[in-house]
Amino acid sequence: MIFGWDLGGAHVKLAVLDEQGRLVRAVQAPCRLWLGPDELARALQSLGAADARDHRHAVTMTGELVDHFADRAAGVTAILETFGSVVLPRDVLVFDGTGFTTMATARERWDDVASANWRATLLLTASLLDDALVLDIGSTTTDLMLVAGGQPVDPPQDDHERLAAGTLIYTGVVRTPLMALAQQVPFRGREVGVMAEHFATSGDLYRIRGELDPTFDHADTADGRGKSRTESIARLARMVGLDANAAGENEWLALAAWFARAQERLLRTACDRQLARGRIGPDASVVGLGVGSFLAAKLAAALDRRFLDFATLVGMGAEDAPAVDVCGPAYAVARLAQRTA
Repeated sequence: MIFGWDLGGAHVKLAVLDEQGRLVRAVQAPCRLWLGPDELARALQSLGAADARDHRHAVTMTGELVDHFADRAAGVTAILETFGSVVLPRDVLVFDGTGFTTMATARERWDDVASANWRATLLLTASLLDDALVLDIGSTTTDLMLVAGGQPVDPPQDDHERLAAGTLIYTGVVRTPLMALAQQVPFRGREVGVMAEHFATSGDLYRIRGELDPTFDHADTADGRGKSRTESIARLARMVGLDANAAGENEWLALAAWFARAQERLLRTACDRQLARGRIGPDASVVGLGVGSFLAAKLAAALDRRFLDFATLVGMGAEDAPAVDVCGPAYAVARLAQRTA
């Protein structure tokens, strides 16, 4: 079997394919890598990595950027060393943005390996569609990717270049602090300042609205309390200096909806910027994946484009689709590795 791994700073994602390329398992586990590599080791062990030593492994990562590491090169090295110590793999391929390399070479070419997971998704999509705008909306970030003529539009780039190009937007549907979405909000007929405190996150919005799948809602909340609608409203209320009982439920629902629209506007602007490059026509689909694929579907509608779920594109049925969407880069890197067999 082939085990595809996406080793992130907040989650570890795994997709397992059998010898025929059929999905065996797709799953996500929380990983607070900013606390150190031991967190990654525990996440890998929780996913049964130590029992998969006789299988092939394909690895991509984004976690090298967490502030536990002195720099990204040290992060890549530590992540690969931790992975090797847990899995003790006989056969491991590390994704470098265009193909695969060995563990030893990956340490030397750390800048090719760092945060390359989006390219795995892009390469697989490009092999299945001629033209598309691909939106991977995760818990923390959003990747915007273009496929034109069955080819990826952009070469491999580091996070800095992608931030400058507007193809990496640091906003997601679980971990983004609400203070990053607006400085003022309409509330009770007035413009009210938003507290610049980590009181609530985007996950609270989508829990309140019933859009966030609890199966993949693994990140800690801002206050460390639970994830119920009531607790999410309490956190949202703090953003405007109130307790939850100071307003009615409908008022909090309206505020959550406003913040959600603000995030959608941010991403709509980013989509418009990519579409303005003129590389794909008006008939090209929006391909959505990630825990925020529901938001990608909304953006497709706003752009007046057909929405295509990534899991559907790669042939998944309804039962497996949510997990494959969330674990898209892990699934993609496994599929790409299988082609190198």
